[in-house]
Formats: sequence, structure tokens, C-alpha cells
Amino acid sequence: MMSKAPAPRCPINELQPGQRLDDQVFLVNQKDLRTTANGSLYIHAVLADGTGQLVARMWDATQGMFDSIPNGGFIRFTGRVESYKGKPQFIIDGLRAVREGEFDPTDFLPHTQRDTEEMWTRVKEIMRGVKDPNLLALIAQFINDEHFVDAFKRAPAAAALHHAYLGGLLEHTLNLLELAVLVLPRYPEVSPDLVLCGILLHDAGKTRELSFDTNIGYTNEGQLVGHIVMCAGWIQEKARAVEAETGKPFPADLLNVLTHIIVAHHGTYEFGSPKLPMVPEAIAVHYLDNLDAKLEMYRQRIADDADETSDWTQYIPALQTKLFKPKVMERK
Repeated sequence: MMSKAPAPRCPINELQPGQRLDDQVFLVNQKDLRTTANGSLYIHAVLADGTGQLVARMWDATQGMFDSIPNGGFIRFTGRVESYKGKPQFIIDGLRAVREGEFDPTDFLPHTQRDTEEMWTRVKEIMRGVKDPNLLALIAQFINDEHFVDAFKRAPAAAALHHAYLGGLLEHTLNLLELAVLVLPRYPEVSPDLVLCGILLHDAGKTRELSFDTNIGYTNEGQLVGHIVMCAGWIQEKARAVEAETGKPFPADLLNVLTHIIVAHHGTYEFGSPKLPMVPEAIAVHYLDNLDAKLEMYRQRIADDADETSDWTQYIPALQTKLFKPKVMERK
């Protein structure tokens, strides 16, 4: 007898209280084994798919049940959706392992809401404004590298802090390029060519620093080396390729300044930059990068805050503050 096919998966953002789910796959972002007031065990978990996260509980649990749930992995759950403090909560009745090939892992990762190909087309359009032939040739080494472009379109911009979703790196980079197009005419002494190239490449190492096939995390290379050092070496490698194509040496000072923009873009030693910004273009890239990253962090933390009864988020260590949530201009 053929086994019954699993019911179609319902996205988390469409779940409603009273709904029952049978044999549905979720990504397990977090799990804890806790004890109730009467001493029995229960499992508290945070489940996820590409549309959001869902708090889940399994009552009358055992250590064996808890151990069978892969933290950062996938499992099939059966249960029901309830409402808790105005938010959906999933009560787990049963669970079972999933087999490789039964689902597409990328369905369970958050992703950009913008069109990837449109964003990439706009990136190339802006970069065509670079006039220096050496920088154009260097950028072409990246843009014509199909493996790099595929990873660049898919990679997140971070593991957790900002734009931490598929396509986040491309979205963040395009935001910076658009900001530069607006800001740079105010500062004619700052080289647009260097700023645009620095922006395109400032986080390019994230394509190798981060893993994003089944979950968003760090590769071994990312943990040991980091995206800044990776990209600095990558630029040197591509410059050697330009020299091989043209038969001419790549201007040393130009290469050094572009590399400096990359290694200084975090702005301070404590945030991982081995050098502080020493040229105007480096400080421009740093502050444009910081502006977009911080605004996205504020937006996301306010949007994700679960307590609808409070005007304030919880304290956010990365920002060293709570955030005020109301949009006062909409209260008029």
C-alpha cells in the first residue's frame, strides 16, 4: 500500500488560531527543555520557514523527544495552532524525522521581498558609471564571474544583525549604491569611482563567510578568516587577473586605496576593521554602510517585537538601547 502524501505546507504567516497541521515540516531555530510548576517536562521551541517564526510548545515531553528534535535542522510536526497573547502559538502533538529530498531547504529561510534580478540589473547600471579603466576592468572580473554573481544574489548580508536573509547582501549593497548616487554630488572632492567600487565589494566576502544552503550561519573559513580579509585577498587576486589580460601593471596606489576602503569599512578596531578610515572615500563608505545597516536593524527589531501592549521593545544588546515603537507622525 502506498503511503499517504503529506498535506500541502501552510506558511507561518498564514496560520490562524484553531487550524490543525498534520505532518508539516518546520526549521527548528531554537529549542529548550523546561519544567512546569508541577514538575513535568515540556519543550519550548521556535519554528521557522521563509515567511516568519512561530513559538511552539510540546507538553508532557521527555528527554528522548527533546533529543530527537534537531536544533538548526528540520522535522515534521503534527499539532494545532492556538492564540497566546494575541500571537499564534503551535501546540505540538507529535513529531517525526524528515528524509533528505522531501523538501526544499531554501523554502525555510527568510528572503528579500524585492526582485533579485531587478536589483542586480540596477547594480550593474550604477556600476557602469565608473569611469576609471583600471577600476572598470577590476569590477568586470567580479561581475563576469558567474559563480560569484550567483552567490552574491543569494547571500545574506549578515548572520543575524541586518539584512539577514537570502538576497540581503544584494539588497544592502544596492541601498548603499543608491545612497552614494544621491550623496556624492555634494562632495566633489570624493572620488565616485572609488566609493562605488568600495561599496560593491565591501561585503563581497560574505558570499564565502556565510553559509546559506539549509540555514544561515558561518562557514569554517568565515569563522577563521572573516569577510574583510577574504575580500582584501580577492581584490589582489582579481587585480593580477586584470594584469594578465592587459599586460600592464595595475596602479599600486589605486589598488592599495581600494583595498583600504574594504579593510576600513567597519570604521573602528573594536568592530573588526584592521585599519581606521584614512581617505575620504573610506569614511564615506563606512558611514553609508552604517546608516543602512542601523536603519534596517531598527526597522526589523520594531517589526519583530512580540509585545503589542508596550510602546518599547526589549533591550537590544547590539544597539545598546530599547527602541520606541510608535510612529508618532501617524498618530496625528
